[in-house]
Amino acid sequence: MRYGTNILGEGARLFEPVTLGFPSRKYMDTAEFRGTTIGKNAVIRSGTIIYCNVTIGDGFSTGHNVMIREDTTIGNNVAIGTSSIIEGTCTLGNNVNIQSMVFIPTNTSLGNGVFIGPNSILTNDRYPPTGKPELKGPVIEDNVAVGANVTILPGVRLGRGSAVAAGSIVTKDVPPGVLAIGAPARFRPLPREMIRP
Repeated sequence: MRYGTNILGEGARLFEPVTLGFPSRKYMDTAEFRGTTIGKNAVIRSGTIIYCNVTIGDGFSTGHNVMIREDTTIGNNVAIGTSSIIEGTCTLGNNVNIQSMVFIPTNTSLGNGVFIGPNSILTNDRYPPTGKPELKGPVIEDNVAVGANVTILPGVRLGRGSAVAAGSIVTKDVPPGVLAIGAPARFRPLPREMIRP
């Protein structure tokens, strides 16, 4: 199903049912609006829903039942795993790998080369359900690796080349190039095997 004006690059493979350009509340009663733009060689698996005003680069792929909300920009060579949700007004860089069942809230930024393990939850509401002082998702800088079952609190910044161990709860900014581990997370030197450029 397609809503609005959608652009699909060459070599795109869609496995129905897929929904492109789904209207946000703003466009529900509008006939013409900007749908989804996707670059070359995408593989979009069944159950995927991508809202309006989403721009995605080349080499994009999804697992099954992925949802990407409006006003999101995604770079090249990005993979989003089965049943993951990107809540909109987000930015994802190039070479991002999001595993299955990951939740990324509104107003979140992911840099280049980010890896997020399965069943990880990023949050954006410091005092739910008030939305106050503002909805502000995490900022994850380039080449960060996040393990499985991690929770990252609103507005937290993960510095370039840092990592978060599986099962950790990140409550404060993580400096570049260190490992955050535990609940709440503490900082340790990054294991040599995890150092990324």
